[in-house]
Amino acid sequence: MIRLTRLNHAHMVLNSDLIEHIDVTPDTVITLTTGQILRVRETADEVVERIVEFRRRVLDHDAPRVIDDAPPAGDCEPAHD
Repeated sequence: MIRLTRLNHAHMVLNSDLIEHIDVTPDTVITLTTGQILRVRETADEVVERIVEFRRRVLDHDAPRVIDDAPPAGDCEPAHD
């Protein structure tokens, strides 16, 4: 979800997965997959930046965490024969 501002200064939160395309006229016009059209104060570049940042946060949050119980290199005791 990304935060945007309508032309009338009303704030909104948009599910960026619904964006079909963004047109740049004098205004930034976002067309959704539902057919709804939104006009926002942010530039197309700002909208894209917010989408990229949102997806980075989602991917970082969902990234698998590797747990390594092995001791750090150099901390192993030498093998005895």
